[in-house]
Amino acid sequence: MQKDIHHKKFTSIVILTGAGISAESGIKTFRDEDGLWENHRVEDIASPEGFQRNPKMVYNFYNERRKQLLSNEVKPNRGHMALAQLENDFKGQTTLITQNVDDLHERAGSKSVLHMHGELLKMRCQFTNQVFLTKKSFDEKTACLCCHKPGALRPHIVWFGEVPFYMDDIQRVLEKCDLFLSIGTSGQVYPAAMFMQVARQQGALTIEINKDPTANSPLFDKTFHGKAGDILPDFISNFFA
Repeated sequence: MQKDIHHKKFTSIVILTGAGISAESGIKTFRDEDGLWENHRVEDIASPEGFQRNPKMVYNFYNERRKQLLSNEVKPNRGHMALAQLENDFKGQTTLITQNVDDLHERAGSKSVLHMHGELLKMRCQFTNQVFLTKKSFDEKTACLCCHKPGALRPHIVWFGEVPFYMDDIQRVLEKCDLFLSIGTSGQVYPAAMFMQVARQQGALTIEINKDPTANSPLFDKTFHGKAGDILPDFISNFFA
């Protein structure tokens, strides 16, 4: 691991994580190589229109994902743990932006986490926008906790055609960060695809850690290819060496 990346050089770190780091914990990535989401068309289970057409199928899809997340087989991996250590030990500001809808970063100990695509363990009222924690399945028959209407609750997930959460906060931290880490993501899906460029325009050092090279790899200042769980522990240890 290169020694010139040292914590004393930086005051604000922004970390972007994607499906790759969760896949190392046994979570299935939603989108398969053929573009389907576990044998479903994206527009059927990840869009407002799909939810209107067949709410039962959409509820079931996310209920199954939630069950998998809460199973004994799924736990934070060494990559999650290393990022929590970074946040805990770094004296400056650390912001972790994740495209993942699981809670593995939080389970590992990370606190400053922005779930730009929502969270599996939350549900939202379509009428009041109130958000509730849930570890249980819910469907069109479940009465909302605030308006008491059945069918009012939807997964607290950002679907295609919807604006990701925390975009104003993300823009602010990107504009003042001096180190940007992209971990386990191809960086091809907007708006996350532009995060590295925003950080770079502000003069930040940009680093990619991904299992395989991506189309954006040549644009980063430094790249490390391999599993996040293998690379991050040493990377973080050397960062504070």
